[in-house]
Amino acid sequence: MRATLARIDAVVVQAVIAAALSFAHLHDIASAAGQHGWKAWAYPVSVDLLLVAAWRRLRSGSSKTAGWCWFLIALTASLGANVATAGLLNEAAVPAWLRILVAGWPAVAFLGGTLLAHTAPKPAEAAAAPEALPVEPEQQPTPEAPPADRPGPTVPVALVEHARKLSADHLTRTGAAIDTPTLRARLGVPAPLAEAIAAQL
Repeated sequence: MRATLARIDAVVVQAVIAAALSFAHLHDIASAAGQHGWKAWAYPVSVDLLLVAAWRRLRSGSSKTAGWCWFLIALTASLGANVATAGLLNEAAVPAWLRILVAGWPAVAFLGGTLLAHTAPKPAEAAAAPEALPVEPEQQPTPEAPPADRPGPTVPVALVEHARKLSADHLTRTGAAIDTPTLRARLGVPAPLAEAIAAQL
């Protein structure tokens, strides 16, 4: 128990030290680029919040591409400030391109935060989407075997509606009603499910 607490304490102390140093470096770069007072202190908060929002998106498992994109943008801003304050930048003569990047960061961070917060799928939409049907291997019954006395597979309403559209399109193009094998091929479903859908058309 004590060993576990010691490891947790060490991790927390290390995280606080790293966050404080990174925070100070971002503040120094923003101040050197012409952002003074509270503005210079707001820049590290903005970068860290974007990092946290991107990390939460990555942990949620949805839209990971957007999560990685904004995580790398925020990480580049943080690492760039840390490296620049290691004596590579003359803070008395900050280049114009760095001033432009610092001045444009609030708009970039606002865009990233807004997209990360409002592009996640809504629970209602996720629940309304039809679930993927498991494709089971077909079993060919022997001719002498009697038909199984059991109910047919459950067909989602959305799948039946899609099948009706395919049937109407087939009738328009060929002038004949769609048969079960063709319907099955168009839907990509097992034979029992195709037969159950055809019975509802």
